[in-house]
Amino acid sequence: MAEAAQSGAMPESKEEVGVDEVRMISSDELRAHAAADDLWISISGDVYDVTAWLPHHPGGNLPLLTLAGQDATDAFAAYHPPSVRPLLRRFFVGRLSDYKVSPASADFRRLLAQIYSAGLFDLVGPAPKVQIAGMLVLFCAALYCVLACASPWAHLLAGGLIGFIWIQSGWMGHDSGHHHITGHAGLDRLLQVLSGNCLTGLGIAWWKCNHNTHHIACNSLDHDPDLQHMPLFAVSSKLFGIWSYFYERTLVFDAASKLLISYQHWTFYPVMCFARINLLAQSALFLLSKRKVPQRSLELAGVAAFWIWYPLLLSCLPNWSERVAFVVASFAITGIQHVQFCLNHFSSEVYVGPPKGNDWFEKQTAGTLDIQCSPWMDWFHGGLQFQIEHHLFPRLPRCHLRKIAPIVRDLCKKHGLPYAAASFWEANVLTWKTLRNAALQARKLTSGAAPRNLVWEAVNTHG
Repeated sequence: MAEAAQSGAMPESKEEVGVDEVRMISSDELRAHAAADDLWISISGDVYDVTAWLPHHPGGNLPLLTLAGQDATDAFAAYHPPSVRPLLRRFFVGRLSDYKVSPASADFRRLLAQIYSAGLFDLVGPAPKVQIAGMLVLFCAALYCVLACASPWAHLLAGGLIGFIWIQSGWMGHDSGHHHITGHAGLDRLLQVLSGNCLTGLGIAWWKCNHNTHHIACNSLDHDPDLQHMPLFAVSSKLFGIWSYFYERTLVFDAASKLLISYQHWTFYPVMCFARINLLAQSALFLLSKRKVPQRSLELAGVAAFWIWYPLLLSCLPNWSERVAFVVASFAITGIQHVQFCLNHFSSEVYVGPPKGNDWFEKQTAGTLDIQCSPWMDWFHGGLQFQIEHHLFPRLPRCHLRKIAPIVRDLCKKHGLPYAAASFWEANVLTWKTLRNAALQARKLTSGAAPRNLVWEAVNTHG
């Protein structure tokens, strides 16, 4: 990749071109290049034509399409180490003539540079090793309860242990998807497939596509897939009938979705107990779709492994009632994590349209909510208790998020930006109130369309 960058037709750096030969580009001209077949972005005032790079971008094409035709400096810096910058040279087009940096962005970049200087991005700590060991112990305990115990209560406990393992696997997949946890890319990839695809049945490739888009377009109603859960849930009436740029379809607000959303504040927790079913369906649909999926065969093999060991373990139980109880227990326990995912964003500020690359700090702080907890409870939240800090610095290992939280809080105060934080209970109350308000709005609206196929619509929700 580096050799390709150095052998490109573009100059190695703008300094080699000469000041008089550098093309000056206005923001208006930059905005005119915002299509998949003509995609420019600006980073630190330099303009790059990344059209040819779009299908090869490791983070998928949606982040680039979402930030097309605008300044993407802060998002780029948050997601890429400084070593990547030289690779941009072959895409160089010119320089913005009206490039400006907001005070909040300037402070964000200074803090980012300080974190790099301190080496925190490379210090993962012992947490991944402890987590892997804990998951192995719990898995062995679950196997023992199923294979060596005759008590139905032991079998039910085994189901709960599997659910708890899935939660820890989710934290590990989240960490490894954002940064190296072993220091070796190949080993990280192996852990992703083993802990994600094989252990939970969820393809890491699907998660990356979805999650990268969520980070870039945090709480954008039409761009962020983590807010697009119709027909089951809606955090705002603006979602009714909106076009989803992620799913490439209209989120239909018909009679059926109106009925479901009107009572969503009561159905939220029961549905979360079985939200795993939707994620399994979403993952399978993604891996079997025509989208470009890196190492598709490996991803599918990992998911197939899950559908071998999990039903096989179920078959070891003596009767169907215990098998059903086992599945319910494993899914319901994992539902805790699905609730946690929602708490960080459902009650936060939302907007319509693509994000603006030059207000990264503002959008990430406005669209996220931290969960207040003691350090000894950090294992339970998996880093999501510092969601604001994680969204600002997604590559930062979670063991450092508590350290930088006071600095981020002070920066928000300095620039008059929100820094929302609540206890776990308070966050649940805020989420419930948000769902209730949207439910009341849905009851007042008239849905003119006839009900769609509920099974298909439910499969196309994400949550």
